Amino acid sequence: MTPDLAPYACNPAASRGRRYAEPSAPTRNDFQRDRDRIVHSTAFRRLVYKTQVFLNHEGDLFRTRLTHSLEVAQLGRSMARSLGLHEDLVEAIALAHDLGHTPFGHAGQDALHECMAPFGGFEHNLQSLRVVDHLEHRYPDFDGLNLTFEAREGILKHCSRTNAALLEAAELPYADGLGGVGQRFLHQTQPSLEAQLCNLADEIAYNAHDIDDGVRSGLISMEQLQEVPLFKGFLQQALAAHPHLDQPAQGRRLLYATIRLMLSHQVYDVINATQSALQSAQVSNIQQVRASTPLVLFSTEMREQSKVLKVFLKQKLYRHAQVVHSMDMAKQVIRDLFAVYCQSPDEMHITVSGGDFSHRKVADYIAGMTDRFAVREHTRLTGLKLLPSVS
Repeated sequence: MTPDLAPYACNPAASRGRRYAEPSAPTRNDFQRDRDRIVHSTAFRRLVYKTQVFLNHEGDLFRTRLTHSLEVAQLGRSMARSLGLHEDLVEAIALAHDLGHTPFGHAGQDALHECMAPFGGFEHNLQSLRVVDHLEHRYPDFDGLNLTFEAREGILKHCSRTNAALLEAAELPYADGLGGVGQRFLHQTQPSLEAQLCNLADEIAYNAHDIDDGVRSGLISMEQLQEVPLFKGFLQQALAAHPHLDQPAQGRRLLYATIRLMLSHQVYDVINATQSALQSAQVSNIQQVRASTPLVLFSTEMREQSKVLKVFLKQKLYRHAQVVHSMDMAKQVIRDLFAVYCQSPDEMHITVSGGDFSHRKVADYIAGMTDRFAVREHTRLTGLKLLPSVS
């Protein structure tokens, strides 16, 4: 066992393995190999041109799905190290968790789900698993990246019982016979601590960077943010430590100082609250983790403060008229593309013979697009220019 690895952490030496058996690598553990396969995947590279909040053409410095995933990985590794969890697995899950996201962020997902409603719907978490299990074609003997069970489990953050049952029915059997990644949603058990940790690292990252991007865009202001107790408290701490930042010209430094304090405090809060939960639950192995309630968590106070921040961002940023307008246009792009490809599958840049057509293949194709490719395709196919394109 790795010397600094806690007994309830995932251990690559005790991994449940891969869907297709492969020999071990001489210099890397299985979770490192998962991470490396994700980084080299086509879907990972596409994240650089996929929306987080602001569309690709709206500015070079706004977060994309790629930079968001890197920030989640950084936060996740920092917390994993303090908790004795497996850092490579946390990083792999963090880097892969948004691989199935559509162009144009949640607006794209909502539009594609609407289009796919008669055909099983669309959910980006499930699509991320579909990417690593089926849609990447990099190996001669199997589809997908053939990741370990532990990485696949962490990628599948949410899943309905219906989809979980479908996953289990199609799952390749593991050697231990314990079922696949859909099993926990059917039996209401928990994923690994590494998977739980990535869920919180995701939340911490997007709350912080959406504040930064929101202020940079001019859609929210520092004055408005002081309506949020969590932000206001750290702003006051930053000013107390650096009084010279209380000048208009120092606004960006003050914002960075405040966000940095907020991030650090949230990370320490998760570490302390999780250590207390682990001690109270007295778990000593991963089986007990799975049978327990969630153990990676915020303190009660931080959870409530985080909720207030999320409500603020939803009302003031995500529902801002400018964002809503862009997202309405983005949704129309997705709907139009879906309609055209269903009617004329040959317009897709993939080989689709008549007998192989399915609406799911259309959804896979659209979900894999970057923002700018979707805009260019929409203009090519419809002659309309709903959104600016970036060459």
